[in-house]
Amino acid sequence: MLTKNHIKLIASLGQKKFRMQHQLFVVEGIKGIQEFLNSHFELYQLFSTEAIFNAETILISEKDLLKISSLKTPNTAVAVFRIPKQNEIVSNGLILALDDVRDPGNLGTIIRLCDWFGIKDLICSKATVDCYNSKVVQATMGSLTRVNVQYTDLNDFIKITKTEVFGTFMDGDTIYNEILSDTGIIVMGNEANGISEAIEKQVTKRLSIPRFGNLQATESLNVATATAVVLSEFKRMSTEK
Repeated sequence: MLTKNHIKLIASLGQKKFRMQHQLFVVEGIKGIQEFLNSHFELYQLFSTEAIFNAETILISEKDLLKISSLKTPNTAVAVFRIPKQNEIVSNGLILALDDVRDPGNLGTIIRLCDWFGIKDLICSKATVDCYNSKVVQATMGSLTRVNVQYTDLNDFIKITKTEVFGTFMDGDTIYNEILSDTGIIVMGNEANGISEAIEKQVTKRLSIPRFGNLQATESLNVATATAVVLSEFKRMSTEK
C-alpha cells in the first residue's frame, strides 16, 4: 500500500538537499530499475503496478503511480535506492573530468558515453549537476551502475594526480592531428563558459574539434556531443597503437 509518507519521501528526493539528507535517490521504469537491481546499488523501496521484479515490491495502482512518478507518462514502477559511498579514485588510464556541467541531460548522456567507451572514472566539480538527479538517472539508462562518478574539488584533484591534462578549447590544436595518450585527464567545460580559468592553467594539452561546414557559423558544440567526439578519438588512437 502506498502511504502519504511514501509520497512525501519520494517527492522530497526531487531536491538535492533531501537526497543528501536521506542518502536516497529515485529510479523510474522497468529497464532502469532492473539495471540497478542487478548492480551493487542497494534497494530501499520498490513500487510497481505489476509483480515483475525479483525483489520485495509494494504493489500499487496506476493512479498511485501517477502520484509518485516525475514522468509525464509513468512506466510501471518507481524505485528508491540508497546512494553508495564514494569509491576510491584510481588515477590510471583515462579519466574524464567535468568542470561545472549543469544540464542533467548532458550529464546523463556523458555518463552513458563513459560506459560506452570504457571510461571507468568520471570526476565532477562540486558545481556539476548531481548525478542522482532523477533526470540524470533517467538519461543514463542504467550506465550510472557501471561508471564511478565522484564529486570533488577539481582543481585540487588535478594537482594531486600530476598527470597529463587534456582540455577542450575553441582555439586548441586540432584533435585529429594529435598523438593522444591512453592515460591522463580529459576536461570538458561548462555549457556556456567552457573550462574555468583556474582549471585552464593546469591544462597541459589544448585540443579543439575543427568545424568543417562551409559557413562555419555554429559557435560551439553541445558538451555531450563534444565529449562523444573526443572520447571516440582517444579510443581510436589507443586501439591503433
